[in-house]
Amino acid sequence: MEFEFDNERPIYMQLVQRIRIGIVSGELPPGSRLPSVRELAVRAKVNPNTVQRALGELEEDGLLFTERTNGKFVTLDETHIRCEKEKLARESLERLRRELKGIGMTDEEIRQFWEENR
Repeated sequence: MEFEFDNERPIYMQLVQRIRIGIVSGELPPGSRLPSVRELAVRAKVNPNTVQRALGELEEDGLLFTERTNGKFVTLDETHIRCEKEKLARESLERLRRELKGIGMTDEEIRQFWEENR
């Protein structure tokens, strides 16, 4: 898992997003064990507290669960993962739609452009 950060958003939010994408894309399959907080912190070159905060948020969202003494794992609930994937896809489409509207395209032009370029 590669990590690249920008200065636009807090690092922990970017970590959440990167791991969330890893889960929905299958890079981190259901039931797979995540590296330890310390190992993720070293890989991402961030403070372990930042990693812990990101993993805590993903656990609150139900995408991760903790097994005492064994670490954190990706949820086994594939329905939840599929819903999360659809949510990320809708967010990406809405962001793209806003950008295209920002350059003056109408919904019809966006739809036509999509059909011509898929």
